[in-house]
Amino acid sequence: MNRKVDNAVGLYMKGIRDGRPREAVAKYTGARYTQHSTGVRDGAEGFVAFFEPFLARNPRRDIRVVRAIEDGRYVFVHAYQSLNDGRAQWVTMDFFDTDSDHKIVEHWDVIAPYEAATPSGHTSIDGPTDVTDLDRTAANKDLVRRMISDVLMPGGDPTRIDHYVSAESYVQHARDVADGLETFRAIALTPDRPLNYDDIVLLVGQGNSVATLCRANWQGAPYAQADLFRLAEGRIVEHWDAAEAIGPPSEWVNSGKF
Repeated sequence: MNRKVDNAVGLYMKGIRDGRPREAVAKYTGARYTQHSTGVRDGAEGFVAFFEPFLARNPRRDIRVVRAIEDGRYVFVHAYQSLNDGRAQWVTMDFFDTDSDHKIVEHWDVIAPYEAATPSGHTSIDGPTDVTDLDRTAANKDLVRRMISDVLMPGGDPTRIDHYVSAESYVQHARDVADGLETFRAIALTPDRPLNYDDIVLLVGQGNSVATLCRANWQGAPYAQADLFRLAEGRIVEHWDAAEAIGPPSEWVNSGKF
């Protein structure tokens, strides 16, 4: 890992797993820390104020960073949290912006319940973790960007899904969705489908891995949608995600989810 990734992972491990939030923000964040997790205030003190009572409520914590990628100044982290011996289990997809010293200056996240068994027998987090094909980073980022525009946004052309997703192998970790291109095609081509993407807020890629944070809506209600795609030979072959309803602005303690 490089320093940017080390700092993002360190914030998780020291600040949350090890229960030392004040030390973590002092070590890993920069002169500012802009926060988009809507229940957490900006700044180092906002982080501490949120996590001190969180740690008290959850004295037993199994927290693992499963995947991490970096793209220029941005870092993406795919993490699992089990609290109080599994009474609550979560998957978090986090995006971090960093400064010239590689310290964290901004954070976005999408949190969803952990799924132990999808329709095809996967979990929310299992599967390959290695970052490979570094020479394909730009091409893979472009393919994911075009796929979201064509397949998942209104006004696109979802019939082009074959141009983006492998017909031979497509492993799906999303809740209630089975493996395979045909399952994804049926969802994409459903008239009046409930989930639509509005725009891409962040797109972070490294080699065979591309992560996106999107504004989305579920039957018109605002959602934050994070996706991680694994690619091989110019097609998407695996997908993990997290989706979170966005509460009303009156409930936010910062500038909002994005």
